[in-house]
Amino acid sequence: MGGRKTDTHFQTVPWVHFFGGAIERTKPFWIGLGNLESRILREEIDNAPLQRPVFVTGLARSGTTILLEILSRCPGFVSHRYKDFPFLYTPYLWNAFLDRVPQQKGEAVERAHGDGMLVTPDSPEAMEEVLWMAFFSHLHDPAQSNVLNAAADHPQFERFLKDHIAKLMLIRGGRRYVSKGNYNIARIAYLLKLFPDARFVIPVRHPVRHIASLMRQQIIFSNGVEDNPRALEHLRRVGHFEFGPDRRPINMGDQSCVNAVLKAWRSREDLRAWALYWTHIYGSFYRDIMDNPKLRQSCFLMRYEDLCAEPAKTLSLIMEHCKIDEAQSVIADYADKLRAPAYYQHALSEEERVLIGQETQGVAELMGYD
Repeated sequence: MGGRKTDTHFQTVPWVHFFGGAIERTKPFWIGLGNLESRILREEIDNAPLQRPVFVTGLARSGTTILLEILSRCPGFVSHRYKDFPFLYTPYLWNAFLDRVPQQKGEAVERAHGDGMLVTPDSPEAMEEVLWMAFFSHLHDPAQSNVLNAAADHPQFERFLKDHIAKLMLIRGGRRYVSKGNYNIARIAYLLKLFPDARFVIPVRHPVRHIASLMRQQIIFSNGVEDNPRALEHLRRVGHFEFGPDRRPINMGDQSCVNAVLKAWRSREDLRAWALYWTHIYGSFYRDIMDNPKLRQSCFLMRYEDLCAEPAKTLSLIMEHCKIDEAQSVIADYADKLRAPAYYQHALSEEERVLIGQETQGVAELMGYD
């Protein structure tokens, strides 16, 4: 048979698709059920105070996933897992159910990104965005600012999120929480207000190789969704708008820049669009966070290239920043594994590299790149 082979990485499990859609259509009910679960567990939740949560955030393809994997293996840490979806609003009930149902051991498979990372249902994953979208309707609308700063106030969400994290700690027997949320780059000040002792790790990557990776992912996801239409609905439900036919830029407050990114995408000027977007994300982060001493103290800006070239040293600095003790075995385990990716080589022309440099130079220098 001719034609392109269907990419099975993007196939959605039927029962996950069915219940994911049902829950999406009845979010108020599930929020209420989650609150009921919390009331039942109130004593246990109050006796499990959250301390020094760690939030990994930054532009996709900068190393956020591997950092989540590493940090989630540190003693005492808990995170969301793939198997938490779609019953994310009631983690205690759902995991109690899973514990009582015979399950086959999930076989490790390569994730859809085609980057060699193997995952199982128990692998750590970014799931927190589902909760943010349930309470804030504007977070993925590029026509308005998606920033939540220290002035933001939503008591219902704040209680729900704190209770939710506490329930994860009860389920998994941990003392600290780590999450990966690329969109949290626009919410650092708000999260720090909610969790004053939080730590943030923000990976950044050299714009040439970063943009080459972003462009490659756009092709992979666009093709994968085309062959598996349900995948687009799943990406929307879990808050994954970075790639594919419904990609949406994070609006960090500069509407003219976001409009320029959208216009370039529509004109199929992907390279220029990603260069503008890279500058928008990290330039806004530096202006709003790194120029603020109070916020800067909570943030660790990690260059992806440093992680690959000097993994032990870079991970030690991250652990120190996050106040993580007894992590030497985790550092040692990954020190021999972390390398610059060899699964593809970017094929950008000299002209394209020059264009990227022109659009990103000022911010790239702030990030420590020549």
